[in-house]
Amino acid sequence: ILSDHFRDKRLEGAVVVAADLGFAKKARNLAAELHLPLALVEKRRVAADTEALTLVGEVEGHDVIIVDDEVDTGSTMVNAVSIVREYGARDIYLCFAHAVLSPPAVERLRGLPIREIVTTNSIPIPPEKQLPNLTILSVASLLGEVIRRVHEGRSVGEVFRRYQRYK
Repeated sequence: ILSDHFRDKRLEGAVVVAADLGFAKKARNLAAELHLPLALVEKRRVAADTEALTLVGEVEGHDVIIVDDEVDTGSTMVNAVSIVREYGARDIYLCFAHAVLSPPAVERLRGLPIREIVTTNSIPIPPEKQLPNLTILSVASLLGEVIRRVHEGRSVGEVFRRYQRYK
């Protein structure tokens, strides 16, 4: 669903950026599906209470799609946006499947210099949390297909087969 959205945008020369190392494998899958290169934001401790961010990969002069599984407080996305801007990214897109959006998240996202925020309706997003640059993609057809297959006693795994080839 998310990859189809970005495929339709035809972002030539864009880079997929994993917001953190924990999502790197799935970000790699998205990058492979879109035929785009991958970069990673690495967060590491440099002291007991201090973290440093490093960008692994090239984003200078490129549009970037920063991906993560969910956004709760928004701090990971804020950090990722900050570092890709520091390294010269052009237009920035945020992409995540689940919009938890705890209280600080909306204000944090509102202040970011991003072209588009793309998520799904896997979690309902109330109107007061919907920003002007937010695109919400429906998971209804995916869930409907899963329910149909369960009802018919067919494999649910086949629904996700296209994603498995990049593992």
